[in-house]
Order: sequence, then C-alpha cells, then structure tokens
Amino acid sequence: MLLYNNHFLPLQDLKLPITNRAFQYSDGFFETIMVVDGQIRFWRDHQDRIREAAAALQLAIPTYFWDGELEENLLQLVKQRKAIEYGRIKLKVWRAGEGLYTPLSNDIEWLANAEVAHPIPDSGIQIGICQSVRTLFSPLSHFKGPQAPLYVLAGMEKKASGFDDMLLLDAKGNVAELISSNIFWLKDGALYTPALETGCVNGILRRNILRWCLQQGIAVRQVLAIPEELVQADCVFGTNITGIRGIEKLEDSCLRINHDWLQGMKAGLQV
Repeated sequence: MLLYNNHFLPLQDLKLPITNRAFQYSDGFFETIMVVDGQIRFWRDHQDRIREAAAALQLAIPTYFWDGELEENLLQLVKQRKAIEYGRIKLKVWRAGEGLYTPLSNDIEWLANAEVAHPIPDSGIQIGICQSVRTLFSPLSHFKGPQAPLYVLAGMEKKASGFDDMLLLDAKGNVAELISSNIFWLKDGALYTPALETGCVNGILRRNILRWCLQQGIAVRQVLAIPEELVQADCVFGTNITGIRGIEKLEDSCLRINHDWLQGMKAGLQV
C-alpha cells in the first residue's frame, strides 16, 4: 500500500500523468522520516522543514499536515508495511497541475511509502573528498529534493572510489556535508558544523544536535572551514535521520573518534 494524497492506494493502482511537475521540473521536495517503536521520530522538526520547503517553493500545504491526521495516517501506513518497530518513510510533495515553468497552481499532490529499516552500525567510516561536484547555496538548498542530481553524481564518485561516503565542499572549498549526512567535529570542547551558507541541507538530526548542545551548555559554532581542520579535531562524525556515525579516515588522513562523547550524545538524543 501507498498513501497518495491522504488516501491509501495499492501500489499497482498508482498512475501519474506525463504532465506531473515532479517528473517534468522537479517542482517539489521530499522528507525521509524514521519510525521507531511505533513513534515517528522528530515529527515536529519534519513539520518545520516541510513549512520551510513549502514557503521557499510557494506551495499551499493542506491543514491535515499539521493537525495530527497526516501523522496518524503515516503510522497506519507503516503498520500495513510491517515496519512499525523500525521503519523508514519517504514523503514526496510536489506542485499539482500542469503548466510550463510558470505553474497554474500552488496546490500540492503527495505520495508516501514505507519500508522496514535497520539501525546503522556503530563502526566508523572512511570518506574521500568529492571532486566531481560542489554544493550550491540557494533558497532551496536547505531541504531535500531540488538539488538531488548533485548528490547522485557524488554517489557515483563514491562508488567508483571505494570510499564509504564523500565529503562535499562548497564553491570556495569549504566543508559542506556528506552525500546524505551533515558533518560535525569536536575541538577543545566546542562543536563545529558547516554554516548553511555552504549549501548544506539543514538536517533534522542537525537541528536536534544544535538544540541538545544548547541545553547542555556546549558551545556550537557554524563555520566556514577547510577540510584540513577535520584532521586536527578531537572527534569527527556524520549525522542524518538514521543516526550518527564516527568518521575514522579522510582520504589518507586518520581522524579521531571520541566514542564516549558520541555515546553520551546519542543517549541524550535517544538515537
């Protein structure tokens, strides 16, 4: 089953027209959402990012996105897919109607599917520096979807290079993010992460880490930094909605992973 415009629909019954604006112009966005033990993780933060994406794209979001009805139906979808204990939802939202670059409507259509997922391993990863693409800051860069081909090309480079992930830089060579993760590093008791002006996605777990650090009295700095600064850090790690993973190597340079600090943060965030 799928959830299409708030109605449950068998997969084989889904039919989208050739004029679909997601297909024609990538005129929309998506959210990847985790369900753990029957609860949607960080749902309010997902709602906030949906609002931000809709404002940037000038999309009119129905009220049931906010009043609990969508959340209830997403959980029902996860139950049908037998993914209620640990599952992943992909929610895709796009502008309805036809038209060329100038749309005829700001109303939306949307589609959600769900599947069983598995917790990410605790082992560290090795990353390379992406050479094929650079991140681009824009009013659309902080959410997922409009710049997806950039990450596709980075993924192809990752596959060819044999690394676990790739470090993406902005146009000036500053650290931006990984292919589907934000990046953080700890140094002298302060936590660093790239500023949004690098073009990185404003991730859901990124928001929660910044909030948690504020509560714990940990200094956080959103910065422009070159890759060499990661080598000098006390701990380097990547984060996305699925969890947190230490980064043990950047190209040929070994990086530090403070496992105790990471475990404390994971416990505080309940991820």
